[in-house]
Amino acid sequence: MKAKKIAIILGVVILLGAIVGFTVNQSQKNVVTVQTGKVYKQDISSVVTASGQIKPKTIVNVGANAMGQITHLYVKEGDKVKKNQVLAQLENVQSAADVAMTRATVSSSQTDAVAAEAALNTAQAQLKSSTADLARAKLDYDRAESLYKDKLISKADYDTKKAAYEVADAVHSQDIARVAQNKAQVDSAEGRVGQAKAQLTRVSDVLSKTTYTAPFDGTVTNLPVHEGETVVMGIQNSPGSTLMTVADMSIITAEVQVDETDIVNVKLDQPAEITIDAIPNQTFKGKVSEIGDNAIIRSTGVSTSQSLSGGQEAKDFKVVITLTEPPPNLRPGLSATAKITTGLAHDAVTIPIQALTMRDKTDLDAQKNPKKPVDKTAPAGPMKKENTDIQGVFVVKNKKAEFREVVTGLTGSTEIQVKSGLQPGDEIITGSYKVLRTLRNGAGVKVDNSVVKLGES
Repeated sequence: MKAKKIAIILGVVILLGAIVGFTVNQSQKNVVTVQTGKVYKQDISSVVTASGQIKPKTIVNVGANAMGQITHLYVKEGDKVKKNQVLAQLENVQSAADVAMTRATVSSSQTDAVAAEAALNTAQAQLKSSTADLARAKLDYDRAESLYKDKLISKADYDTKKAAYEVADAVHSQDIARVAQNKAQVDSAEGRVGQAKAQLTRVSDVLSKTTYTAPFDGTVTNLPVHEGETVVMGIQNSPGSTLMTVADMSIITAEVQVDETDIVNVKLDQPAEITIDAIPNQTFKGKVSEIGDNAIIRSTGVSTSQSLSGGQEAKDFKVVITLTEPPPNLRPGLSATAKITTGLAHDAVTIPIQALTMRDKTDLDAQKNPKKPVDKTAPAGPMKKENTDIQGVFVVKNKKAEFREVVTGLTGSTEIQVKSGLQPGDEIITGSYKVLRTLRNGAGVKVDNSVVKLGES
C-alpha cells in the first residue's frame, strides 16, 4: 500500500514537471534575443563628403592671338609674375614695319589736311575781298546808270562802270566756287587722316598681339611651348595654341563634385575640411563659396544643359570651397577630398542609425488590439492604399519590445538625432538587422549584448 502511494506521488511530480517544462519551452519560443543600446546625448554633425581637385580661384590660359614664331620666352614654369610683365614675344618684323609705314601715312595725311585748311582760309579771305569789291562796283554802276539816264555822263563812262561791275561779280562767283572746292579738299584730307588712323589702329593691334603680358599678379603653372615654335590662333571650332597658364595662387579653392542627393543640404559659407592626397595627415579648413546650378553627368563630365541624353544617369553638382589658410606648396590639379558640415546640433538626443525601422500603422493597431472586430460598414471594393508607414524604434519595457514613433533630425556617420519620441537613458533595440525587420510590437525579448554592444559611444 505504501509503495503504491509513493508511485502515485512520483507520477504526479513527473507530470507536473512535464507540464512546467512544456510551459517554459512554449514561452521561450515567443522570446526574441536582441542587442540593445542606450539613448544618450552628444554633439552631432551632418557631413557631405565629395572629391575633386585643387584649383586657383582665378586662372587664365594665355592663348595665341596671332600666327608666328616665338622669338623670346621671358619666363619659365613656376615663375611668379607681376601684372603687365612681358611673358613672351612673337616674331614681329612685318607688323612693326606696317605700323611705322602707317604712322608715316598718318603724318603725311595730317600735313595735307593742314595745307587744305590753309588754302580754305585763303579762299575765304579772297571771297571777303571780292564781296567788298562787288558791292563797290555795284554802287558805281547804279550811280552811273542814274546819271546816264539823266544824260549827265557819256555812254563811254556808263559802259566802263557796267563792265567793272560785271567783272567784280564774276570774280566774286569764282571765289565762292573756290571756297566750296577748298572745303571739299579739307573734308577729303580729314577723311584720309581718319582712314590712316584707323589703319594705324589695326596694324598696331596686330603688332600688340605679338607681345604677351601677364593679366594679373600670379604664377606660371603651365608652359607647353618653347622658343622657336610656331603658334597659331584659333579658327571656328579649332582651338588656338596655348602659350602658358597663369594662376592667381593667392586664393586657392577645392572644386569638388557633390552627389545630387546631397546638394540640397549644401549652402554657402558652410564650413568644410579638406584633405589633399599629396599632403597626407593634414587637414585644411575652408568655406563653401560657390554652388553650381547645372547638374554634371558623372560618366561624361558634361553639363546636362549641353547634353542631349543622360536622363537617368548619375549626376553631380560642382561645389567650390575656398581654403582659409592654404599651404604655400599647393599646385593646381592635386586630388582633394572635402567634408562639408551641412548641419550641427549640440547636446542632441541621438541613437544608432541601425536602430531605426519602419512599421505599418494598420499592423501596429492590429497588434495592440488583436480581438478588435472588423468594421463591416467599410466600403467594399478596391481602394487606393495610402502610405501609412511610421518611422520609429523598439524600446525594451518590462522585457517586451514596445514600438515608439520618433521624429528625426540630423544624420551623422553612425548616429542620428531624435527630436521627439525618446528620452536619454531609454534602452532601445539596435539589432540584429534580421530581428528588427521582423520584430512585432509587444513581443517578448531577451537582451544579449555579450557579443556586440551597439549604441555605445
